[in-house]
Amino acid sequence: MAKAWLLDGVARKDGNAELQRRFNKDLYPALGKTSVSSVSEHDIRALIRAVLSRGAHRQAISFFADLTQMFSWARKRQPWWALLVEGDPTELVDISPLIPADYEAERSRILSSAELLELHNRFQHMTADYHALPAGQKYEGIRPLKKETQLALWISLGTLCRIGELLQAEWKNVDLEQQTWFLPSENVKGSRGKKQDHHVFLSPFALHFFQELKTLTGDSQWCFPNKQDDGHVDVKVVSKQVGDRQARFKNRKALSRRRNDDTLVLADGQNGDWTPHDLRRTGATMLQALGVSLDVIDRCQNHVLAGSRVRRHYLHHDYAEEKKRTWNLLGDRLSAVLFSTYEHPPTESMMSFPDYAATGSLPPP
Repeated sequence: MAKAWLLDGVARKDGNAELQRRFNKDLYPALGKTSVSSVSEHDIRALIRAVLSRGAHRQAISFFADLTQMFSWARKRQPWWALLVEGDPTELVDISPLIPADYEAERSRILSSAELLELHNRFQHMTADYHALPAGQKYEGIRPLKKETQLALWISLGTLCRIGELLQAEWKNVDLEQQTWFLPSENVKGSRGKKQDHHVFLSPFALHFFQELKTLTGDSQWCFPNKQDDGHVDVKVVSKQVGDRQARFKNRKALSRRRNDDTLVLADGQNGDWTPHDLRRTGATMLQALGVSLDVIDRCQNHVLAGSRVRRHYLHHDYAEEKKRTWNLLGDRLSAVLFSTYEHPPTESMMSFPDYAATGSLPPP
């Protein structure tokens, strides 16, 4: 039944790769040889509890939603509807009591200015310390986060983009001279029929990191190419690298060929772990504090705005100038936070950013 659903009943953007991985890990080992008619609500709870035992609360909730969707699909089709004559076992499961009471369904983590500066300095010091090691000691030394990953984090923060959207970027859509980046609708998050193209104006802050990235991957079609250079890296690779370096917050054994340390824990862990997506929330919150309207912030984040179909049909102002000033304002604020004490190696020149004064509100058009 599961294989039939993956083939004909669901079509995720990744070609169902994540579903297949999840089923291979959590469904098939437990129930792969169990007949559909024998699956009970207790089996479903056991599946969810097994995922929760790893501390993967969000994955458990998503897994349950996948199972619910699969059984709902099967109930309408032969031969499974006859096997489910006694009912859908997922309908008898309330997942709420299984989830820890302190679990936050929606993350609210925001990195403070001090944490952003700490992260920036951590990258600088780890890179310098590693390069200073003698050749024979580098294997045992603490390898810094890959440079492309560091740049991805700063670009995500400076553009408010989703990290997965950034990792799919192609150089043909990045114009460094015009300071623009185009995100086609097929690369952005959203439901079918509601996804929309996104045009980002690159502030001097974001432009700097794109320029640095160009020196590393500019010969590829992709801004973040995979090892074979026949596509982009996996869209979860940056999140995994950041998470692996905050091991104290992971309820798991060390994974093979993965880092397992605390080198990216910020503020001594007092504020919990952080993820690349938290940078997007951090940037948006900075703009709100600077007096930018929520409407413009939403557009900078490429949110599909609510409203009547009639209003969306007739109102087509693209807010290009407002968004451009907003990204500049964010870049100016981030520049002040990160680069007031920025130290370049002697071979590099100091960065120079135009002065977009952060006065607490957007400059006049």
